[in-house]
Amino acid sequence: MSLTLDGSSSVTINSGAILGITSGTAVASTSGTSIDFTSIPSWVKRITVMFNGVSTSGTSVIVAQLGKSGGVETTGYNAAVGIIATINNTTRLSAATTYFPITWASANTDLNYGSMVFANLSGNIWTATGLFLQDQTAGNYHQIMTSGAKTLAGTLDRVRITTAGGTDTFDAGSINILYE
Repeated sequence: MSLTLDGSSSVTINSGAILGITSGTAVASTSGTSIDFTSIPSWVKRITVMFNGVSTSGTSVIVAQLGKSGGVETTGYNAAVGIIATINNTTRLSAATTYFPITWASANTDLNYGSMVFANLSGNIWTATGLFLQDQTAGNYHQIMTSGAKTLAGTLDRVRITTAGGTDTFDAGSINILYE
């Protein structure tokens, strides 16, 4: 095995894989109904999706979907989202089979902060764990936890951030990924 050091925080080995953390390009989540991060290399074993003040125009749940070269997959997710609400100290849980939920039902003024990590268990099996803060109006906050797993029909090369209904548009914040 030969190693090449390039002065950055990564190491390239003779298979072409880059070891270390690679940052995507931050995307302003201020328009459109979905944000896609594509061309994720086949050697990637962990992807972190980060949110900073992300909001949408409607009340649909913000979600993540994984995909391969043919597009994102919309079935076969085994996922759930839980919430702890500060306004009345309630907790709730909701399951999903068509995506990984990132938020609980929200208003169009809610701002969402946090990250979700997708980790490769083996082959095309990916697990997900996320922790988010939903900043609602009048000082009401929700702590949101999400987790699950998805077996893809092929090698992962993309992550899509959209809404459950697919029609609400993004209107604030930014989203980026790290992969390794």
